[in-house]
Amino acid sequence: MSPMPGKLLSDEEAMVKYVKENQWGLATAIDLKQCDPEKIRSKEVITQFAIDLCDHIKMNRFGDPIVVRFGPIPKVEGYSLCQLIETSMISGHFAEDTDRAFLDVFSCREYP
Repeated sequence: MSPMPGKLLSDEEAMVKYVKENQWGLATAIDLKQCDPEKIRSKEVITQFAIDLCDHIKMNRFGDPIVVRFGPIPKVEGYSLCQLIETSMISGHFAEDTDRAFLDVFSCREYP
């Protein structure tokens, strides 16, 4: 539910509006539940995921993904991801305690 009045836009309508109004900056926040525990605990899988995501949304990666595992308490323990892209960045955290992933994509260029 949107806090703003009016109808919600489809993805396609949002992209048309973004381009037509010459907007600067598009952000997507994704909260994934019931993730595969083995995959969110694998640095290699997360690294490849970042590469594949950039390919899928047609973003040019700037360097390799940075994937680091940390967390002082079980509630936040897991890998974090940072992938610089030419138009900004993709970040994420993979929470092992709840098998969830939290991803953010920001770019000053539109993406599918």
